[in-house]
Amino acid sequence: MAAEIVHITTEEQLQQALNIRTQVFVEEQQVPVEEEIDEYDVISDNVHHFLLMDNGQPVATGRMIYYKAGTAKMQRIAVRQEYRAKGYGRILLLAMEERASELGLEASILDAQCQAEPFYRKLGYEVISQEPFYDAGILHVRMQKAL
Repeated sequence: MAAEIVHITTEEQLQQALNIRTQVFVEEQQVPVEEEIDEYDVISDNVHHFLLMDNGQPVATGRMIYYKAGTAKMQRIAVRQEYRAKGYGRILLLAMEERASELGLEASILDAQCQAEPFYRKLGYEVISQEPFYDAGILHVRMQKAL
């Protein structure tokens, strides 16, 4: 595994990230494309996009927005199907958390698909929502971790 984390700064990199998300969320999970792509899918100071490359191939992506004072919200974390269960998601999320810490944020929050809850729990996240809730027709729980 020759994984490299890219902090997205170009439209071309952003398009690679959006391609992964389209593949995972729209095609695999049937999320409507108008719910998947939103106002944060731009290069700006208000959002940080990440791409995980392996041997030059884009394999995973995620984005981070500012949720509230001192808290990052990790979103749109996606790993291409053929690269799952190989540690890429973990590498990506840890890099995102590291960036949040560098920016002076103290906590990370995310809305995890229920099927992914054990993955996030292993990385130190705890469920803070009272009950699971639907987002884009998929059950989620809100999770949080101190950075």
